[in-house]
Amino acid sequence: MALLTPDRYFSRISAIDIERDLLGCGLTHVLLDIDNTVRARDTGCVPRDVGMWLGRAREAGVSFCLLSNNWHADVYRFAGELELPIVAKALKPLPPAFLAARRKIGGVAADTVVVGDQLATDVLGAHLTGMKAYMLQPLVEQDLPHTLLLRNVERAILGDRKPEPAINIAECEASRPPARRGQGSAPRRFGQGAQRGVEGASRETGRESL
Repeated sequence: MALLTPDRYFSRISAIDIERDLLGCGLTHVLLDIDNTVRARDTGCVPRDVGMWLGRAREAGVSFCLLSNNWHADVYRFAGELELPIVAKALKPLPPAFLAARRKIGGVAADTVVVGDQLATDVLGAHLTGMKAYMLQPLVEQDLPHTLLLRNVERAILGDRKPEPAINIAECEASRPPARRGQGSAPRRFGQGAQRGVEGASRETGRESL
């Protein structure tokens, strides 16, 4: 059962404190699931707080590689919009794709964490390859039928464990020190398509299997 127990459990990615929960733990590389982790399954949009968090993490020196079971061209377009490397058709939780994604960004087991919304794919795959796993609540309840069935298993494994609460994004931004010259608050290195997603524009999304 330890293989299916996340090292941390968060309400959403913006609840992960970049300094304390990543850099402070020696985690400088992140393998990142896509659907219901960084973009909502129902609309295909990247919530604004998620986009802002990704921008801040990248400016802090965190490296990301997207890791998805999706077989559609949509995820490659999405990776291009965010200007992030991707390993798709991953067959998670099998180890090869996890190892390939880690190599893409120069990570090792000790400094890499897998962030995703499913126990049977993201958490299990991370632990099978010696990495930490940060599980998130899915952004929306809508998902693929087989994933929804597995949610019952997840609830049984997690028991009464509650996710760590989301930060208040508005308060967080208000408390941040002024940006250094030449830096804004918007996520850096985001393409126009990803920025539109952050602003809430809907777009067609591909389907991701387990």
